[in-house]
Amino acid sequence: MKVIFSPSNNPSFNLAAEQYLLTENEGDFALLYVDEPSVIIGLNQAVINEVDMDFCIENGIRVFRRLSGGGAVFHDEGNLNYCFISDKTEHPLGTDFLTPIIEVLASMHLPVTLGKRRDLWMEGFKVSGTASHVSKNRELHHGTLLYDTDLAMLQRVLSPSHPNFIAKASKSVPSPVKNLRSYLLKNGFSAPPANDFFAIFSQKLLACFGLDALSSLTKEDIARIEAIRVEKFVRREWNYRM
Repeated sequence: MKVIFSPSNNPSFNLAAEQYLLTENEGDFALLYVDEPSVIIGLNQAVINEVDMDFCIENGIRVFRRLSGGGAVFHDEGNLNYCFISDKTEHPLGTDFLTPIIEVLASMHLPVTLGKRRDLWMEGFKVSGTASHVSKNRELHHGTLLYDTDLAMLQRVLSPSHPNFIAKASKSVPSPVKNLRSYLLKNGFSAPPANDFFAIFSQKLLACFGLDALSSLTKEDIARIEAIRVEKFVRREWNYRM
């Protein structure tokens, strides 16, 4: 297992990094990343069904499509994204990929519980949604982790002005959401700024896998990721194909 913390806050770079580690590499990876404000929609979703595009354009929030299914999510600097990539086995991974996330959060005074849709909940609020993409030989499972996200902005951008306009597209399932930081503050625990929390989280995840240090992307890795980003994840025909 290699644990990598992406050097980029560009959503298209990080989506391309996921594809690169999935399709052009072997072995196990855990990729952590933080994106600038953006909306990431599922593979089979229609932007017009999920996003208030006028508001996003006015506020410089870009929309990107990922490899996996599932619903639309809002990313910002208060949200940590995790992605586990491995060789496909005869036995589906199920929710096992969430075990290290649950263990790390528990060690940080955050007793999350597993929900029915392979998501994480706390006190009746969703704090992490997940999605998956499985190919012939490899599988990818990734999710969001709401730590100190702008929840007002999240609700605003994910409130389309013309919902369900394209009926054939997959639809998001709305859930009440909450930040992990608010739980820490309410219960008198240390609630560091997002970047500090993410650094602590990454170190605890390393320990969970018995590793000493984060791995880095090489110059060659970054060059290939950039090529995938330009070829696919910034292109309108990919992001707005429905």
